[in-house]
Amino acid sequence: MVLRGYVPTSEETLQTLAALRLQSLNSDFSTHAPFPRLEELFPPHVLHARLPAPRRRTPAKCRGARLRAGLLAGGLWGQALAKQRAERDQRLRGRLREEGASTMAAIVEKWKLLQGMGRPEAMAAYLALVREWPGFGSTLFDVDLRAVRPRGCGGGGQPWQQVALTALSPQSPLGAGPQRLWLGIGAKAVSLYKPGEPEPFDSFCYGRISSFGASDSSTFRLCVEDRDLLFETSQVDEIAQLLNTYLASAGAQQPPQLLEPVTSPPASDPPALPQGLCPVTGPWQHQPPVGSFPS
Repeated sequence: MVLRGYVPTSEETLQTLAALRLQSLNSDFSTHAPFPRLEELFPPHVLHARLPAPRRRTPAKCRGARLRAGLLAGGLWGQALAKQRAERDQRLRGRLREEGASTMAAIVEKWKLLQGMGRPEAMAAYLALVREWPGFGSTLFDVDLRAVRPRGCGGGGQPWQQVALTALSPQSPLGAGPQRLWLGIGAKAVSLYKPGEPEPFDSFCYGRISSFGASDSSTFRLCVEDRDLLFETSQVDEIAQLLNTYLASAGAQQPPQLLEPVTSPPASDPPALPQGLCPVTGPWQHQPPVGSFPS
């Protein structure tokens, strides 16, 4: 989880975790100790985030200008542009190596401070740091929250609408349209995180979830009290099986009920998705659709 970026924390803490891992693997610092590659100790995406964002080329404004640009790109200018791109990529690779060397040096300095710490103590300290994240113990999945549909008294029938999310702070809105999120599935609740944020902006205890299921291999539907959430993900199987496991262990499954087919959401004004706390509203009822995953 740490190397995949699923533990939101500071770079300082990530470096300390890497040092504790080295202490656990190699004991005290030594110049003769084997060094794992940096990507085996530290999340690579953190280093890539330090690189400057590529500049976007301004598109030509008229057809004649686009035609001239196309003709030039096919001749000497095209070769010059290719050379510039190669030089830019080489500079970025050099910058990435510098950032990696700087990070490894900081990790080694922290490793030296751990002299005398045994392997069990290093492992315990590592876990203690990771457990500081409130979502520790949950399994995280990359999902796109595509749409939300309010549920009427009849439990359905209303059209799907493009999603708009309400963030924890009004100063940092998530905006409208499909949103890349982390779906966290834990023993007590299902939570939604903005990637990199330590706190969920919405959380559902199992008592609030009325049903879930899959309409196809990449679409997952979660029904929560007054609304249905529609996710796109490549891990539909894993999500459904994990939910079934937690529900089976709680002994809370009920006879199944069919979910109506999912239809594509039309373009419309986005509703606000309210934040969820976690009151227990009653026993959870498992209602998988036909063809969903067995418990």
